[in-house]
Amino acid sequence: MSGLRNMVDKMKPTFSKGGKLSFLGSTFEAFETFLFVPDTTTSKGSHIRDCNDMKRVMITVVIALLPALCFGLYNTGLQHYAMLGEESSFWGNLWFGLLKTLPIIVASYVTGLAIEFGFAQARGHEVNEGFLVTGLLIPMIMPVDIPVWMVVLATAFAVVIGKEVFGGTGMNVWNPALVARVFVFFAYTPSISGETVWVAGADKVDGFSGATALAQLADSGAMSYSNLDAFLGFMPGCIGETSTLAILIGAAILLFTGVASWRTMLSVFAGGLLMGLVFNLIGATPYMQIPAWQHLIVGGFAFGAVFMATDPVTSAQTETGKYIYGLLTGAVAVLIRVVNPAYPEGMMLSILFMNALAPLIDYCVVEANIRRRKNRVKLAK
Repeated sequence: MSGLRNMVDKMKPTFSKGGKLSFLGSTFEAFETFLFVPDTTTSKGSHIRDCNDMKRVMITVVIALLPALCFGLYNTGLQHYAMLGEESSFWGNLWFGLLKTLPIIVASYVTGLAIEFGFAQARGHEVNEGFLVTGLLIPMIMPVDIPVWMVVLATAFAVVIGKEVFGGTGMNVWNPALVARVFVFFAYTPSISGETVWVAGADKVDGFSGATALAQLADSGAMSYSNLDAFLGFMPGCIGETSTLAILIGAAILLFTGVASWRTMLSVFAGGLLMGLVFNLIGATPYMQIPAWQHLIVGGFAFGAVFMATDPVTSAQTETGKYIYGLLTGAVAVLIRVVNPAYPEGMMLSILFMNALAPLIDYCVVEANIRRRKNRVKLAK
């Protein structure tokens, strides 16, 4: 590492102020701080020295995403060969999934990082680290057969309209990855809905139905997959959303490292479960009668609860607000699923809706605390 450090130090003057390539200073700084912990320190005010800067936190989230991604690669190949009725090996499934998914991941990162670097250079700011996670989240919440050019458009829309117009990382109102998904959902609906987009090559096989568990539940209140398969993820769906088990492994990493809030995460699952129980009491349709816990293991519910709702920028910041935000997110997701069949996957819209309400939730919590303290002072007098 000392050799790499020396090489970077020799290149640094060229990109520093007064150097030949000083206009690329933000780009050089991004690569340097990606490789090494920055040596900058706070000059005034109280502060804590810590090696875990924003890039290290983002990399931790990427590591937590890897179990769901790896399973998604395997499941992509598994579903494809099962559709064709062909035998396949573990490595064959994984290799096929990698070949299908890698172009989507590359398109997401290249497009997003190019825009991020462009905005940073134009503003003379440091390159934001947030896209390290967003660039992987976007492919994982897309169907495997989505055209690559569509991913490019969705990523560009998410970064520019969903984040940069608000000032960049830390200033955005909505989760950028979900902004990309909602862009595809409303602009190119056939490419992210139906029964053929979830299995690679399904559109070329006559009469094949690759309906997701959510679609089946919305139609008849029952699914052709066992609950164990739904929990493990052996069914069609978005690349990284099918395996609740793999997602929970990622959740354990996030909670162990303290990167994500257990209050938000737990509250989302609790909110979905409570709303499911309410529908069980009503029981007006077959969909309302399914076990409440079944909502938690199908579709993108678990993925949204672990990796989307816990986004520290777009979720509630107060401790009490995290409980409220999480409960409402889970409840609204199940509400949309059951009441509005046009949107079988309610998690996307629920999180975006609650992103917009998060500042209001925090405001109400803070004001309530202020009122309680004022009342205590009056009583003390």
